[in-house]
Order: sequence, then structure tokens, then C-alpha cells
Amino acid sequence: MIRTPNKSQQEAIEWTDGPLLIIAGPGSGKTFTLVERIVHLIKSKAATPESLLVLTFTDKAARELSTRVSNRLTEEGVPFNIHEMYLGTFHSVCLRLLEDNREFTRLKRNYTMLDQFDQQYFLYRKLEEFRGLEGSELVIGAKQSPRWTQAEVLLKALNTVSEEALGLESLQLAPDPEVRALAALFEKYQQLLTETNSLDFSGIQFEALHLLLKHPGVREALRTKFTHIMVDEFQDTNTIQEQILRLLANDRQNLCVVGDDDQGLYRFRGATIRNILEFPSQFPKGVCKQVRLVTNYRSHPGIISFYNGWMNRLDWMDQGKSFRFEKSIEPREANFPQTATVVRLSASDAHGDQAWYEENLSLLKGLKESGKLEDWNQVAFLFRSVTNDHVVGLANFLESQGIPVYSPRSNLFFERPEIKWMIGALIFLFPQFQTARKWQENASLDIWDWYDTTCFTAFAEEVRKPENASLLQWARRRAKSHLSLSANTDYAFSGLFYQLLQFPLFNQFLAEDTLYGVDKGRAARNLAELSSLLGRFEYLHHINILRPDYLEKNLRSLFNQFFRFLKDGGVGEYEDEAEYAPKGCVSFLTIHQSKGLEFPVVICGSMESVPRNQVAGVERTLHDGGYLSRPAFEPLARIKEFDFWRLFYTAFSRAQNLLVLTARLHQGHGRSPSKYFQPVFDALVDWRSDKFRPQLLDFEPVKEIVLKKEYSFTSHITLFENCAEQYRFYKELEFQPVRSGAQLFGTLVHQSIEDIHKAVLRGESHKLHTDQILDWISGNYAWLSRHEGQYLAPNTLRAVERQVLGYFEREKGQWARIQHAEVDVSLVKDTYILKGSVDLIRGEEGYVELVDFKSEKKPDLERDREKILRYRRQLEVYAHLVEARMGVKISKIHLYYTGEESGNPYLSWPKDDRSIGQTVASFDSVVKRIQAKDYVMPCRPGKMCENCDMHHFCDTRNWKFRNA
Repeated sequence: MIRTPNKSQQEAIEWTDGPLLIIAGPGSGKTFTLVERIVHLIKSKAATPESLLVLTFTDKAARELSTRVSNRLTEEGVPFNIHEMYLGTFHSVCLRLLEDNREFTRLKRNYTMLDQFDQQYFLYRKLEEFRGLEGSELVIGAKQSPRWTQAEVLLKALNTVSEEALGLESLQLAPDPEVRALAALFEKYQQLLTETNSLDFSGIQFEALHLLLKHPGVREALRTKFTHIMVDEFQDTNTIQEQILRLLANDRQNLCVVGDDDQGLYRFRGATIRNILEFPSQFPKGVCKQVRLVTNYRSHPGIISFYNGWMNRLDWMDQGKSFRFEKSIEPREANFPQTATVVRLSASDAHGDQAWYEENLSLLKGLKESGKLEDWNQVAFLFRSVTNDHVVGLANFLESQGIPVYSPRSNLFFERPEIKWMIGALIFLFPQFQTARKWQENASLDIWDWYDTTCFTAFAEEVRKPENASLLQWARRRAKSHLSLSANTDYAFSGLFYQLLQFPLFNQFLAEDTLYGVDKGRAARNLAELSSLLGRFEYLHHINILRPDYLEKNLRSLFNQFFRFLKDGGVGEYEDEAEYAPKGCVSFLTIHQSKGLEFPVVICGSMESVPRNQVAGVERTLHDGGYLSRPAFEPLARIKEFDFWRLFYTAFSRAQNLLVLTARLHQGHGRSPSKYFQPVFDALVDWRSDKFRPQLLDFEPVKEIVLKKEYSFTSHITLFENCAEQYRFYKELEFQPVRSGAQLFGTLVHQSIEDIHKAVLRGESHKLHTDQILDWISGNYAWLSRHEGQYLAPNTLRAVERQVLGYFEREKGQWARIQHAEVDVSLVKDTYILKGSVDLIRGEEGYVELVDFKSEKKPDLERDREKILRYRRQLEVYAHLVEARMGVKISKIHLYYTGEESGNPYLSWPKDDRSIGQTVASFDSVVKRIQAKDYVMPCRPGKMCENCDMHHFCDTRNWKFRNA
């Protein structure tokens, strides 16, 4: 890590007033500079953590930045609550703004958040409603195209309206029929989102912009709050993000943007390079400070010279205007080995791909035999796509030769045996599958053949083996019961999935030696992903049990729609953010996937590539017709060329010690290398040349990404202490638990009490009355039950009303003492961040009390002593954090049991400073065990097993218990 800033970095760190543009070339210490600038702002008292707005492009980048900032502030002895800082992706921060100000938006409580998958599947299911609108074919295309393709085209068009912040009225009045059709489609889409209380990914920013535009009070409060704004990867921002920044920065203009115009890759997601190129001109001349970070601390000078030359080959001028900041990246001062570090690898395709496969294998073996390559994970193959036949074929060949390949985005999810067997098992369990999946006579779908000949056949072959006799016996009984199902079951498809895990065919993938082998439990991770997908299906289709009247419909929805949609669109496998290059494997990544990463050896393929137009269809009409909120920027004819150069510049600049361009030599149509690469490819040294001496190279170890994980008291610490095995499945492997009605009850009580507190904090305590509270409970339940796919019996719902109204009647004389509700707190430790949320802070005259609500009856003080002690320890640490952050003194801490109707609902203690150190130390030991993957328990927690989805698996596993 760079510990002492260079001159340019120092200049950027210390410039704290007014607009600042930092152009950061590859490997120039961009993140280091951002971190040090944040620390400088806080240390110099120019800003407080809560007054900083720091925006990144990806969740991983946000987590890494958060970790590094917390580490540095801890090193400097600066106390802070990481949750007070608005640090995250544009989407996460905008979502936080919407949550904080939800009463000013169209969103109701417990709205459904649609990620890109959910959004496209939502459109896929509603396609006929969109198809019914006039002119829809002008946007979506012909009906004959695959439905998932139509949904993808529609999704992109709708997101363009959101991301470009286009006015619906102007689109409705457009002379172009396809633009008017787009307006109708968008209006229909917004109507459907409102009806279902849903919010999509691009809509987060759309709603945030409207919040700022329509509510001056909210806008001014945020402008006052945020004294300094910083944006990473500014070249990848879109129009609506730029508008949001302008509204928040306002007159203060303490806006720092960081990025590299040469690495702008996300036009297909709505990004526009103009935001970074035009940033200085948005201010009066000379006002915007510009700093260029051009010293590369990553790569060998030969690699830097190569990618500088690549960018200089293209003319970036058009009609007297440049579409690139002039820059030349320079190497750091060091002694470098004297050997070729950019080489070519090629083989003729005259006899297919085999020669090319073997040549790549020879290179890898040669690097290993040089004695300088310590682990296969130091090598990354980068391609434009990792799903084409040539790339998948190379990956399979290398694996057949003993070189493991990590390629999570090759869309091989449905080709994996554990997935085919599980889908085959689900088919086996429903004998009516063959007829139930048909919606009319002679109906046919291509995927049916895959189900029949691949999934069902594969499972049938396995289940007939002697070692799977118990599975066959169980499956036959279940199938028989489903064939004549006459009453509701107490499970749905996800419940059957968990029951299947008890059998060796599937639980073989959950053994410890499998989980921690070379492939890092790939099969277990895939099964966990399938559990998540099944849970998502049941949520989207409102299925929590199997009902005789709806079973055939559910089967058609699962197999004809959901799995078909997934298989056609492709499903990526598990990716570990903290270990982007798993040990023992070479990586096969897309160039986009590699952005922000670095590898000692990069082997760049796709040399047959040519520039492709990313602006087509209705988007092109919007561009050409002047419908965008700003006039067109880059010349349309040059966009695909500019983007092509930026894409491969990003690929080439990932390499630290060695860059290899690899090509299957081919002439004629689809020639390889293409004319765009041929000159640079031919000029390179062949890897077999004596000018290339790998034994002189010192390959760097793969950079460790330090992501300090957050652990919460309830969902991590408590879960692990209750059942380490449950923690392993749900938190480490990320299996999706089936939703619980008990959770719904508690959430409903908490949310309704929170509504009371927020009304008090808004100064509306005089409006509180029984009918209003019952309305809140009813509204919360309506949306929460739909969101969770769970419902409460009438008597249970009445119990919720009794608990909430009982609290209201007991406490309504104390409203004046309420100071804060739902306060996030955190404690930054050396290896993790401990976080939690305080339900209520109340008090006066400098002394306050903390209250944590439990939606149950008051427990027995002796029998439930351990649980009560755990809650007390949790509150003690909350008290410590609240004192440190708010400068107040905590006098008492309370547990309030809303289910206690006759006696005193409180359990109370004075804050005990002496026990806090012991409490934090105990949390340290729990996290240490979690991080060491120590899941051994003294015994099975019997009470928890009854309602745990994994109990079928646990009933059959060979338990090893630690001596008590």
C-alpha cells in the first residue's frame, strides 16, 4: 500500500473547498487518495463523518472504502459511527434518502424492492399487458422473438426513461410514434409499480430526484447536512445521478469527483462519459481544480507503454472537439526486469480449437516451470464474454488437464450436476408434471426436452443406485401423496428442497472437506443459490404452501416460466467479493468483471472483436430526436469506436507483471485477430521467443481485498451463539430460509410502535389516538403480509393490536421524553464492525435511557436467564456507543415486553461501565470463531431444531460435538 502521498495525491487530499476533478489513471492510488482525503477532512475539522456524502459504483467498492476509512480513522484515534457517514453506492444512498423521507414519496411501508432480475421477471410476467398498448411492437420488437428477450428489451427502454430523467409529458407529445409508445409503456409500468408497492433499481434514483425536486424542505435539509460530496468512478455515472449531485451540492459546490474517462465501460447501463469530460466546464472558468494522478504503482513499464500506445492509436478528435483528457501514464520509480512483458500467443484454427487450447496450456505450464508463478490464481484470462463456445471449451480443456478454472459468469449453473439432479428430483416428486405443465393441447416449449432428457433422466439414473435407496423410497411416497393431493400441505417447493438435502445424493456437497476444497464449495454455493431462487419464486407468486386447487398452476409457473426464464437468461455462480481470485484456480473473467482488479498475469483474448453499436432501437431515436435532457454529446458514429478502445484499455491495464494477447488465427469472415488488433498483435514478441524470459519476472501475489465485515447483534452474534450450524448455512453459505410467521408478528409490532414514536418526533403527538394506531397496524399488515408472503390468523392479529395499544396507553404520558427512535449504532474493531439498532432513546437533562422492544411475554427470570443476559449485554454495548456518539450520559437500559399485559413490562438495569469491556471481549471471541469457520457446538439446540429448515439435513449428519 502507498503510505506516503506523492505530490499530485497530496494536492488532491488537501484541496477541500470548491469543485475538484481527480483524473486517476490505472494503478495510480485512487482509493488511497480518496481515503486520505476523507481522513484529512475529518481530522482538520473541515467536516464531520455525518456531513460527508461518499458515493461509489459497486457494493464491493463501497465495502472496501468503508473498511479502509474505518481502519484509518481508528489508527488516528478518531471516534466515529460508520453508519453516520453516508457512504455507499448511488442506489444504496438514494434508497436511504427515500427511507428517511418516505412520507414524502409514493412508497408505502414494506414496499417490494426489485433488483434487475426481479424487474425483468416482473416485465416477463406482465408482457401481455404491455403488448396490448398501441405501438408496443415499435419498442419491444416482434412477438416471435423469445419472451425473455422481449422483457430484456423492454427493461432497457424503461430504464432509459428513468436514468435520463426524461419528462413523460414531452414523450407523450413526441412526433415519433416509437417515442409515444415508450411513454405509454413507461406510464403503464409506473402504474403497475404503484399498484404493487414496488420499486425497481433504476427507479430508486428516479424517486430520489423527484423527492429533491418536489420537496424544497427535504432538499434544503440535505444541502445543509452534506458539507462535502465525493464521487468515485465518475465516468460511469448517468444523467439522473449528475442531476441529483447538482441538487445536493448547490451553492457550496464542495463536490469532488474521481475517475478515468479512459475506463468508461457502462454506456449499456445508461452511463455517459460526458459527466466527467464536461465537469470542469460546469463551473466558471478557473473555479474547478483539476488534479491528474498519472503515476502507475501497479504495472511493469512495458505494459504501461503498450496501453498508452493503444490509446494513442485512435484519433479522439471530432469536429475540433476532443473526447478524451490528454494524459500519459508513467511507471513508478523502481528497478524492473529486462524482458518482454507484453507478448502474443497464437495458434491456427485450421483443425478447430485444439491447437489454441494446447498453446495456452503450454504457456501456463511454462510459467509454472519458471519457478516464479506460485499459484494459479495469479493468472486471469479476460474476454469480452465468457459464455461463448471457444472460451467455455478452453476452460473445460484446462480443467481436464488439472488446472482448475474459476469462471462464475459462464452461465454453467444449469449444467452443474447438483442443479440438474435437484430440478430432476422436483419433477420426480410431481407425477402430474407431464400434463400439468401444458396449458393447451399440442403446446410445446423447447425447455421441456431439457427437463425430460437432462434433469429427470439424470436424477432417475442416480436415484436407482443402491446408495440412494432411502431417497427413492422417500421420493415415491412424496410423489404418491402429491398425485392425489386433497388437502393443503405445510410446505412449498422450497420446503421440499430442504427435505431433499437430508439424502447423500445432495448432502455429499455439504461435507466440510468439500466446502473448503479447491473449488470453495462450488456445489454447495450453487444449491444455496437455488434455494434463494426458489424462495424468490414463491415470494413473487405468493406461494407459501402447496394447495390442491393451485398445484397445476404453480407447477406451470415454476417450470414453464421461472426456470425457463432463468435458463434462457443465464445464471451466474457464486462470487466471493473478498476473494476475487480463489487460490488454486486460474480466473476466467469478463473485462467488465475485471474492472478495478489487478492480476500478476493477464491473458487477454477476444482478439476477433470489433466495435459494436450500443445505441439502437428507440434509444437511438431518443438520441437523434433531441429528446434527451441534454443535447447529444459524443458523435453517434464514433461511440462504438470510443467504447471499444476504452474496453480493451481497461483489460490491458489490469496486468501487473505480464500481459499476453491470445488469438485463434482465422482468416475470412470473423477474422482473428481483427483489423483493430492485427497491427499491435503482429508487433509483439511471441511468447516462445528467447526475448521473453519469464524466469526474470517476479510475479506479485494476488492483491488482498480487505473487506471488514459487519456483524449485527441479532442476525450474527445471537444466531451463532444459538446455533453455529444454522449460522454456517444461512450466513456463510447463504442458503435462503423459508419465511417465518413468528417474524411477521414481531415485525408488525415493532413497525407500528415505530409509527407512534415517529409521530411524536414530528411534533404530532396530539394526533395520536386509538383509531389512528389501528389504521397504522392495518396498513402495515396489508403491505407487510404481501411483502413477506405470510398471513396472521385473526386472533394473532388481535394480539398485535393489544400489544401496540397496550404500549400506547401505558406510555402516552411520557411522550415528551422521547428523543430518538430507530438509531443505528456501530463499533469499529480491528477485524470487524459490530452494528446494531436502538429502538428508542428517551430522557431529559443530559441523562437518557435506552429501550429495546420484545414482542413477547416477560420471560421467567431464572429459566430464561441466559437469554436475558444476552439482551442485557447487547444493550450495554448500545449504551456505550450512544454515549460516545451523542455526548450524553446513559442512566438506565430497559427491555420492554409488549406481550406482558398484566404486570410490569419492563426489565431494567443501570448502565454498568465495568461489564462493557467483558461484553465486547465476548463478542470478539464469537467473531473470531466465525472468521475461523469454527462451527463445532457442544450439542444440538433442540428447541431451535423444530422450526429450522435444515433440521432434515442435521438429523442425518454425523455430528461431532465439542466437550462441554
